[in-house]
Amino acid sequence: MATADSSALTAPSASETGMLPGVGRTLVTTGKLEQKFAEDIYRKAQTHQTSFIAELTGSGAVSASDLAHTLSVAFGVPLIDIAEIDIKKLPTGLLDNKICSDFRLVVLGKRQNRLIVATADPSDQKSLERIKFSTQMNVDWVVAEYDKLLKIVSSNTASASESIENIVGTEFEFDELASEPVSDNAPIAGSEVDDAPVVKFLHKMLIDAFSMRASDLHFEPYEHNYRVRFRIDGELREIASPPIAIKEKLASRIKVISRMDISEKRVPQDGKMKLKIGPDRVIDFRVSTLPTLFGEKIVIRILDPSSAKLGIEALGYEPVEKERLLQAISRPYGMILVTGPTGSGKTVSLYTCLNLLNKPGVNIATAEDPSEINLPGVNQVNVNDRAGLTFAVALKSFLRQDPDIIMVGEIRDLETADIAIKAAQTGHLVLSTLHTNDAPTTLTRMRNMGIAPFNIASSVILITAQRLARRLCPICKKTVDIPSKALMDAGFRPEDLDGSWKPYHPVGCNACNNGYKGRVGLYQVMPISEDIQRIILRDGSALEIAEQAKREGVRSLRDAGLHKVKTGLTSLEEVLNVTNV
Repeated sequence: MATADSSALTAPSASETGMLPGVGRTLVTTGKLEQKFAEDIYRKAQTHQTSFIAELTGSGAVSASDLAHTLSVAFGVPLIDIAEIDIKKLPTGLLDNKICSDFRLVVLGKRQNRLIVATADPSDQKSLERIKFSTQMNVDWVVAEYDKLLKIVSSNTASASESIENIVGTEFEFDELASEPVSDNAPIAGSEVDDAPVVKFLHKMLIDAFSMRASDLHFEPYEHNYRVRFRIDGELREIASPPIAIKEKLASRIKVISRMDISEKRVPQDGKMKLKIGPDRVIDFRVSTLPTLFGEKIVIRILDPSSAKLGIEALGYEPVEKERLLQAISRPYGMILVTGPTGSGKTVSLYTCLNLLNKPGVNIATAEDPSEINLPGVNQVNVNDRAGLTFAVALKSFLRQDPDIIMVGEIRDLETADIAIKAAQTGHLVLSTLHTNDAPTTLTRMRNMGIAPFNIASSVILITAQRLARRLCPICKKTVDIPSKALMDAGFRPEDLDGSWKPYHPVGCNACNNGYKGRVGLYQVMPISEDIQRIILRDGSALEIAEQAKREGVRSLRDAGLHKVKTGLTSLEEVLNVTNV
């Protein structure tokens, strides 16, 4: 078995051959990646504060399996299918859990003065040195697939819900910690008072939420119980039920690290916090408190900047829809609107477009409430109504800052809409969101806000309505027989039922959540054609606009969902649940 010392000799440090780490150089050398692409991945990893491997596997350019095989051969290190290992039989206590979590390591065993450790990156000198320093032992690396390794690392961490009964009963001077002043340079959540029991519980909940791909955490106090729920793939799931005695301490702790007023429990508050996930990644969280009958309910939203870097293909746009959107954002001026309910992915869609437009020669400014995704190269402004910095005020200021592209988080009132439309008419590309059911009703909603029809027709160039549907797990999904009548009632045409395909339904396995894993976008992309402009100018109804859009080949949200059913990406019941007829 090759040792870590010999693998270190095989892969020289990044400084010897340029900017790429050992893994990147190896993949370039073996022909798995092009030099420029590898360098782009490395720069993205630095920007997102992630590891090279995490960014690479997330991009889809190299699968975790191919990467593990390549590194095994290149570094002469054994390859193991870590998913086949019984977690309960793994040794414990040989290496600090924090080191395993930070560097994504699993200790498989010990042989004399050597630890056998599974890793996805046998070239990582930093983890090697930490292990040696902590254990005073040498290391034999074993290569494992990155995604499987992450699951083992997560499951090896002690369950917070099992240990919380003991946490509440321990000595812990939480009020003393809460009274400390919080400076602008306050440390991030994961670095303060690591031995405090409630902090450990909160830290574990945040780590679990991130590893389970949750979008939100809900801490909810009731009269006789307290529960923690995660929103995973759009659905809330109960994760832990700690004793109700913890609610005050937990609320105070969250407020301290979110820079809120811990003495104020009568009104809602908003804040932000950070959590360090290993040595190379920091995750941002948006925090909201709400006074309820039995304490403060706290919702923490996970803000993942990498979601804006996925690209249009990863969002689920069909080729025709993608082409329409790309043509619209390439226009020098006009207004593009993204509509849908809260949590439908509007912000990610907007930032995906901004990421495509973000170039050195372009001046981009955004006004949001609040800004959720940090995008280097974009001038981002947080709206502050208390201070008088409203969307309208921010927009007026933008127009004096020589912008090329303006993004408004949401058009809420006539004043904001009026300024945004004038900006779109005077040589600026404006992107914004509205809360409407579909693309045609967006135009009538703007009319109801008091915007003149000729202003709408002359400024809006494209509207995208969207929903998020749960994606079927590719491992366990199975075909199902659904009567033709039921399919046609759902919206399928007779010519669609030609027997060349069958719908799938969720089953459920260890790799998914009740048969679903991740979500896929359903889109109605409606360019504003001359015929639709004429309907707007004569103050036509949303129904007339929808009929004209259909004649021009624009699919409704239901049709977009049925197409995803036909291609096996989601189930019919999921589409019926998230779309309107």
